[in-house]
Amino acid sequence: MNAARKKQLAAQAALSYVTEDEVIGIGTGSTIKWFIEELGARKLRIRGAVSSSEASTTLLKHHKIDVVDLNTSGPLSLYVDGADEADHHLRLIKGGGAALTREKIIAAASHTFVCIVDDSKLVDVLGQFPLPVEVIPMARSYVARELVQLGGRPIYREGVITDNGNQILDVHGLKIVDPLSLENTINQITGVVTVGLFAKRPADVLIVGGDEGTRTIERAKARS
Repeated sequence: MNAARKKQLAAQAALSYVTEDEVIGIGTGSTIKWFIEELGARKLRIRGAVSSSEASTTLLKHHKIDVVDLNTSGPLSLYVDGADEADHHLRLIKGGGAALTREKIIAAASHTFVCIVDDSKLVDVLGQFPLPVEVIPMARSYVARELVQLGGRPIYREGVITDNGNQILDVHGLKIVDPLSLENTINQITGVVTVGLFAKRPADVLIVGGDEGTRTIERAKARS
C-alpha cells in the first residue's frame, strides 16, 4: 500500500473523534490535507476550525469550513495534526511544514490531541528526521552555534519564512533519548521561538496507517 493511501486511512479514522457543533483545531501537512478533504466530503457540521497555517486555512475555506481565531474560540476539545516522527510514547517531531509554533500553541490549548501518521513515521528513538527550530532572524547564527554545542548540526532552511515572519534551522545528527529535557533546553536559548519537539505536550492518541489498515495507540494517562 502506498504512503498516500496509508495517510488517507489514518485521516478517515480520525473523523471518529470529531464532535459536531464544536470548533476543532487543525494542523498542517500532507496527512492533514487528507483529513480536511475527508472532513469536507463527510460534511460534518462543525462550527469551525482553528488553523495552524495559511495553507490549511486556504484548504478549509475551499471546503467552506469557517476558520476561527483561537483568541475567540476559547479552549478546544480536539486538535488533529500529523507529525514528521512519532515514538511509542506519542512524543513527536513536527515542523517539516514550518508551522511548528502555531501547531504547538493550538496543541497546548486543546484537551485531546489526535496525531495521524503513516507507519514510516513511527520510530523507536526520535531524531532521524532533522529537528526544526524556529528562530528570530537576527539570532539565527547565534542559535546555530548553541545547537552545535548540544551535539547537533544545524542547517538553515533557505528560502523559507514562517507564517510568523521567522526562519527555520533544521538540526541534523541528533539521537533524542530524552525529548522533554532537550525541548526545555532548546526553548531556553535566546532567539528561539520554539523547537519542533512535542514532548511536554505530546499527542494523546496516535493513529497509524499501515498495510493492514490503521492501529491506534493511546497515552497511558490522557490529559485531564
